[in-house]
Amino acid sequence: MRRTKVIIMGAAGRDFHNFNVVFRDNPEYEVVAFTAAQIPGIAGRRYPPELAGPLYPEGIPIEPEERLAELIQRNQVDRVVFAYSDVSHQYVMERAAIAQAAGADFWLLGPSATQLPAKRPVVAVCAVRTGCGKSQTTRKVVRILKSWGKKVVVVRHPMPYGDLRRQVAQRFATFADLDRYNCTIEEREEFEPHLREGTVVYAGVDYRKVLEMAEQEADVIVWDGGNNDFPFFKTDVLIVVADPLRVGHERTYWPGSVNIRMANVVVINKVDTAGIADIERLRESVAELNPRARLIEAASPILVEEPALVAGKRVLVIEDGPTVTHGEMPFGAGAVAARKLRATLVDPRPYAVNSIKDAFESYPHLGPVLPAMGYGDHQLEDLAETIRRVPCETILVATPVDLRRILDLPKPATRVSYELQEIGHPTLEEVLRELL
Repeated sequence: MRRTKVIIMGAAGRDFHNFNVVFRDNPEYEVVAFTAAQIPGIAGRRYPPELAGPLYPEGIPIEPEERLAELIQRNQVDRVVFAYSDVSHQYVMERAAIAQAAGADFWLLGPSATQLPAKRPVVAVCAVRTGCGKSQTTRKVVRILKSWGKKVVVVRHPMPYGDLRRQVAQRFATFADLDRYNCTIEEREEFEPHLREGTVVYAGVDYRKVLEMAEQEADVIVWDGGNNDFPFFKTDVLIVVADPLRVGHERTYWPGSVNIRMANVVVINKVDTAGIADIERLRESVAELNPRARLIEAASPILVEEPALVAGKRVLVIEDGPTVTHGEMPFGAGAVAARKLRATLVDPRPYAVNSIKDAFESYPHLGPVLPAMGYGDHQLEDLAETIRRVPCETILVATPVDLRRILDLPKPATRVSYELQEIGHPTLEEVLRELL
């Protein structure tokens, strides 16, 4: 019988996971290609045969998403599987229209088809959108569980942007591990804050193997979600962070709109910076979408290490890349901190080079801040050159990774940090005690 031909649309994360758990060893299907979006430098590679399995002795090509219709028609593809995150419902259905007009069905694989069962309790932290505050929420959850005497490891949503053969299942315990695996800025942004607190982090490409390794080391596994995707593991407690600065997105962005409906706990973050009316609108929306969820309100106070370096100065603000690119925030914590200190933000856009210039063109909503993008050596060089060109007095780094460890910054630099602070009751600890 003819195998059902499939294309998986992705961004080097969920797409590989869906392939591994649903299609890899299934002789009824033939995955003819992945397509790549969001992440530069992914298209043009191959998913290697060592990971693709015996049905794919030559591996699987990774093609630009722009070629989707052509690939469907040329390969007589039967089904297109959409497998990436943090995009509007409108965006998803436009891709569905392209697929169906070219002759293919359009699939969205859900949690029941793709989540792996774990032998240890799993607490997952996910979000409605990128930049809601997952990272500080995850750190808070880990601290609580450790205070109970539990051995905790974090499993991070995948970011396999390098040699996939070397990234099958990775364990990070020290900063030296980041260097050993040649991690990108985007990976370091997620791993460094956990390592700084002595928490082991797992990540990779094959999450069955990642899970097996984590189960051997942990009493409790904390899933640290990426973008606004749902977890790869079946969860005992699902915590979803929502953002009153983008109220309404909990209904209109994929698959955060799935998360909000599945959540056991919803954290409404940034209540210290959002308007009262927006906070109330978000409360009402969550109550309608998921009346079972426990609601926690929280702030993420911003701390500048050396405020005197910023106050009243001409400052280049470097923000967390995903938050201000596909997260669609015009600025982040760095710009907020700089303005509070009456600094003048120096616009980096006239000085951007190569891939950084391309990023500003791809994300026209961006304000006068520099996204910390470094998906490969070339882009890291472009970032460094852009920073060198900006005529500022001070650099304010508002990324979770300390860029001073990676780049030789040409001006005095200081950092912004932020942690989750619950407002009132219930707290995360109270809810975790109840649900676990």
